[in-house]
Amino acid sequence: MSLARHACDPARSRGRRHAIAPAPTRDDFQRDRDRIVHSTAFRRLVYKTQVFLNHEGDLFRTRLTHSIEVAQLARSIARALQLNEDLTEAIALAHDLGHTPFGHAGQDALNDCMAAHGGFEHNLQSLRVVDQLEHRYPDHDGLNLTFETREGILKHCSPANARLLDAAEPGGVARRFIDGTQPSLEAQLANLADAIAYNAHDIDDGVRSGLLTLQQVAEVPLFARFVADTQRDHPGLPDRRVLYESIRRMLSAQVYDVIDTTGAAIAAAVPPDADAARRAGPLVAFSAAMRAESNELKRFLFANLYRHPQVTDTTSQAQQVVRELFAAYLDRPAELRPSFAQRPDRERAVADYIAGMTDRFALREHERLTGQKLLT
Repeated sequence: MSLARHACDPARSRGRRHAIAPAPTRDDFQRDRDRIVHSTAFRRLVYKTQVFLNHEGDLFRTRLTHSIEVAQLARSIARALQLNEDLTEAIALAHDLGHTPFGHAGQDALNDCMAAHGGFEHNLQSLRVVDQLEHRYPDHDGLNLTFETREGILKHCSPANARLLDAAEPGGVARRFIDGTQPSLEAQLANLADAIAYNAHDIDDGVRSGLLTLQQVAEVPLFARFVADTQRDHPGLPDRRVLYESIRRMLSAQVYDVIDTTGAAIAAAVPPDADAARRAGPLVAFSAAMRAESNELKRFLFANLYRHPQVTDTTSQAQQVVRELFAAYLDRPAELRPSFAQRPDRERAVADYIAGMTDRFALREHERLTGQKLLT
């Protein structure tokens, strides 16, 4: 399929920090995707929490399954818009590589632990993973990804961290947070696909867990119409199948909305190339109506699922695990793996080590170091 003129062309990539010879059968963005899939950090996502912890059931989403769903949605939209599918997929698969164990609970706890040492941002951590923490190649640290993939991975960044990154890499992936431009259209798309995916699968997981009911979710306007349409088209269908079909229809409606809205925005802006698209402001978006409905669904999930007492109970225990691991490793650095224990930046080394843990490993380490058994 031919690329639109405003799509990222691998032949015009801003390149890698370490030059490598071209591959005979793959372009640079395909190679980025493959390097991500074969990384240790990607494999760890299978045992990192999305909403429900590993011990709560085998069928709930993890960071790995979430990343795959984001990649599927993003790639489908990219194809319709003639954007670069391989770059979009690479960004989607890598966007959560820096997430801590125990989801946002773990991230918040680690940020508190690092408050006096630069804090902790999971998007910045994802960039650290692909730039520094993966050790798979003989002559450099990191995965040595292209600028375009790294730019998409760093979807949020505080002003202070952006300035630090830009000082180390002038005009690099953090520059847009200083000058107010946007990332590539492919990066914008991966970011929006992330929101589409987690709204949909959190409905599924929430109902599967018993913390939400189909009747509750059917009161949310965005989802209500798809439930009503499904029940009208399939009278007597069991609730489980009503749920699946309604989610499928909602996903389709959101995908088509993004395609139509983004296509119109690009047609109005007429960016001649990928860099012009970066300067044109955000172009990948929902329509105003779909954005409002999506935000309402997000608020519903926040109030009724993410803040459900059963979820917050595990959240508090998960944060205890992270805080106590952090304190234990600072007090006994010999308990760290040697490559972390030998680093001079002790607090950041501990944060890197904990952030790389799966939920299961974090719990085992916590029990080993403290004698406590939590979240069983």
